[in-house]
Amino acid sequence: MNNSDYTILLVDDEPDILEFVSYNLIKEDFKVITASDGETGLKKAKKESPHLILLDVMMPGMDGIETCDQIRKTPGLEGTLIAFLTARGEDYSQVAGFDAGADDYITKPIKPKVLISRIKALLRRYGQSVQNESIQQFGNLSIDLDKYQVSLKGKKLDLPRKEFELLSLLVSRPGKVFHRDEILDKIWGNEVVVGGRTIDVHIRKLREKIGDKLIKTVKGVGYKFEA
Repeated sequence: MNNSDYTILLVDDEPDILEFVSYNLIKEDFKVITASDGETGLKKAKKESPHLILLDVMMPGMDGIETCDQIRKTPGLEGTLIAFLTARGEDYSQVAGFDAGADDYITKPIKPKVLISRIKALLRRYGQSVQNESIQQFGNLSIDLDKYQVSLKGKKLDLPRKEFELLSLLVSRPGKVFHRDEILDKIWGNEVVVGGRTIDVHIRKLREKIGDKLIKTVKGVGYKFEA
């Protein structure tokens, strides 16, 4: 797909930001829609079904976190990419954003070229998921969710079921910080987990097989996947 095939919804209560970001996106041939508050942004999202939504966090009325949460609950918008574009860079704010369903968190100020690069990276992910939802591709790493197969540089890796499920969970939302309790619940459920370091052991084994740069540790919180 070309840039002109993508629709981006920009939601921010600052007119200068709307104008500045819109200008740079339009220069790259993206179709841009704007909204100055969360409620209007949600309505336009439902009407236009954009490929990507850029959200500010601090907005009057419905803030960005709540808007993101509502978008994720809206039928038909499940596959829409959401990225926060905000001046708030605190860890707790980022965690709240990812917990609400965001795909990325971009801190202002940011240079136009860097912003466009981040946006294009996100949209490539969208294109890959549309092309084949069962196969996730991250550089040299390929994950076939249907066949339970993982390949690195074309070579198949032997991953036990739990390691595969853990990797699949992390890559399902690149950039999102998965809390340790959430990982235990989704991967092990009601199974008896021996020792509190079970997740750490599986993460270590995954890193040994796919490299130690893709899975990041967020101290005191959990883990995230970064391609």
